[in-house]
Amino acid sequence: MSGHSKWKTNKGKKMIADKKKGATYTRLIKELTIIAREGGGNPDTNSKLRAVIQKAREANMPSDNIKMAIKRGTGELPGVIIENVTYEAYGPAGVALLIEALTDNKNRTTAELRNIMSKKGGNMAGAGSVSWMFAKKGYILIEKALAKEDELMTIVLDAGAEDFQSDDDKNFEITTPIQDLEKVRAAIEAKGIKVQTAEQTMIPSSLIKVTGGDAKQLLGLIDALEEHDDVEQVYANFDIPDEILDQLANAE
Repeated sequence: MSGHSKWKTNKGKKMIADKKKGATYTRLIKELTIIAREGGGNPDTNSKLRAVIQKAREANMPSDNIKMAIKRGTGELPGVIIENVTYEAYGPAGVALLIEALTDNKNRTTAELRNIMSKKGGNMAGAGSVSWMFAKKGYILIEKALAKEDELMTIVLDAGAEDFQSDDDKNFEITTPIQDLEKVRAAIEAKGIKVQTAEQTMIPSSLIKVTGGDAKQLLGLIDALEEHDDVEQVYANFDIPDEILDQLANAE
């Protein structure tokens, strides 16, 4: 599993506490709108929409905001045109970066992300330069304190998971085919086990070992990209030792 998943996990509670609610809502509204536009406004038949609605509820977004965002996506309400844009780039130590953004002004977003790259040691790359290294998968994270390893492994593999890993002394990581993410999540929750994270992700085919100053600079670049209002996700193929990740996360 990508070291980026570990980094996000370590920072997760702090990021939730620090993020401004308005910025979180803005990102979720964009995501709801574009997913509803692409796959329809019915969460029963649009699994991606169902997952984002769950994220919005967990962020305590009012139901009316969720409904309006979906209606803008389906065309029932007027609104700005939002497009999904993917950027490919390289960070320090040659780490591949795949950046997913939702924007109503592609030229502005491109210029702003390019500026972040130039300041933080990254470089934009051409289409296809790094995307071939990543495969779309379902990703589930569960705290070890909440489940027994053998029982959980049996549950998820029977439900269709591809891989089950014990990442360290804190978490279990589960990888699924993208179409089976909700089914595996439901099987886990049916046994009374709480899921910490369940999301679609991009998993790299290989990892680059990064240490020292490169690790600090790389994570600083990723943080700066993720803080941009239009950026939804940043995927990376780095492998940074746990002790360095813990040290840098705690220093934030």
